[in-house]
Amino acid sequence: MPRIAGTDIPDNKHIRISLRYVYGIGPKHSDDILQEVGIEGHVRARELTDDQLAQITAVITAKFVVEGALRRQIQQNIGRLRDIRSYRGDRHRRGLPVRGQRTQTNARTRKGRKKTVAGKKGVKGMK
Repeated sequence: MPRIAGTDIPDNKHIRISLRYVYGIGPKHSDDILQEVGIEGHVRARELTDDQLAQITAVITAKFVVEGALRRQIQQNIGRLRDIRSYRGDRHRRGLPVRGQRTQTNARTRKGRKKTVAGKKGVKGMK
């Protein structure tokens, strides 16, 4: 398996797809990198020479923040929001959706599994 920017990429896929396995590289950045280096996107990753892999790695390290540095940067941004006690930081702290989504229904990904609360029992004679 070839390694690019510290990540193993699948060698049996097209290089434009394989580059997306690097955290921080999406479809557009993948195509931009390949265009700059001058490699066709439909070439399989295993067919690339060591020189071409080195060129791709050089472009990624020069122009993009990827992998561990990007994860660290995102965590620092979230920590800053928490420290300044902003609304978004408070939502991160509570584990609720940050970008204005509804929470009365849905939001299970952020909130976790349902926590069932005992409901109010009906009292006889009251309507």
